[in-house]
Amino acid sequence: MTIDFLNLKRVNAPHDAAIRVAIDRVLQSGWYVLGDETSAFEREFADYCGVAHCIGVANGLDALHLILRAYGIGAGDEVIVPSNTFIATWLAVSQAGARVVPVEPDERTCNIDPKLIEAAITPRTRAIMPEHLYGQPADMEPINAIARRHGVRVIEDAAQAHGARYRGRRAGSLGDGGAITTNDHALAATLRKLRNYGSSVKYGHDMAGVNSRLDEMQSAVLRVKLRHLDAENARRAAVAAAYTEALGHTPLELPHVLEGAEPVWHLYVVRAANRAALQAHLNAKGIGTLVHYPTACHRQQAYANEAWPALPIAERLQDRVLSLPMAPYLDASDIEAVTASVLEHFS
Repeated sequence: MTIDFLNLKRVNAPHDAAIRVAIDRVLQSGWYVLGDETSAFEREFADYCGVAHCIGVANGLDALHLILRAYGIGAGDEVIVPSNTFIATWLAVSQAGARVVPVEPDERTCNIDPKLIEAAITPRTRAIMPEHLYGQPADMEPINAIARRHGVRVIEDAAQAHGARYRGRRAGSLGDGGAITTNDHALAATLRKLRNYGSSVKYGHDMAGVNSRLDEMQSAVLRVKLRHLDAENARRAAVAAAYTEALGHTPLELPHVLEGAEPVWHLYVVRAANRAALQAHLNAKGIGTLVHYPTACHRQQAYANEAWPALPIAERLQDRVLSLPMAPYLDASDIEAVTASVLEHFS
């Protein structure tokens, strides 16, 4: 039996007919950028997240970068980021011209540790940028409290956590972040200009913007997918619960969920002392796995010229984390095959 780490055809198969209708609607409209589909998706996703505004841009990296620009964060400023994250979080800060200040994670959750943030704040700190890694909400209450005490912004990187909740509120509604979601009216107005060459009126350019616009085709498909997001996240949660129950007595370190958090299980990431052996065993059994992420950001060549503080937790995680198959289509037989193969390795 072969189980892919992720099969996007299987993910989208239940929505195939609706997606084709949505795509045809765009083709019939003849409008491909910043049209009715994008406006509708922005309204629907803002409502879903419980915020006033959603601004669609080309990708998550652009979303973070443009928020920083809209807040005037750049050269001479510092932004606190997780040491353990996908590199886009760091790249957004670098693209804005600001300085990356990494803070180590809580090793249980793999998310930035609020207890370590305050020591990293300096007079140049302008923002804290937590990521909801693997779909697990970061501990936002103490992060927001620290930000209020020091007068700095909180910008959420919610790219892996659409639909996740922290103490009843959606990820992306707890600071600024996501696709972009915000309750800040002035920020939203600036971002709508920045994503479109700095323009709010055709051929009138108020600032040096960029071309980062969510196109009509993607917006139409996202509108279809959004209607099923909660149901698919619930199915992911059921898969995660089954994994946790089956693997609870193995030597693996399993995901830890904060009190009051409702993760969406973008990934189910375990930690193994001998990851290579476990991954090789699962591969031999036809079980696909991936490593998120094999090289910590400060060890990447892109940041080799910087002098970084010791970041032992990020380095330990890079050597131990392993992502098991995770998708809403996984059924009982798939879950049994994955867990049985893991248990066999440790038997």
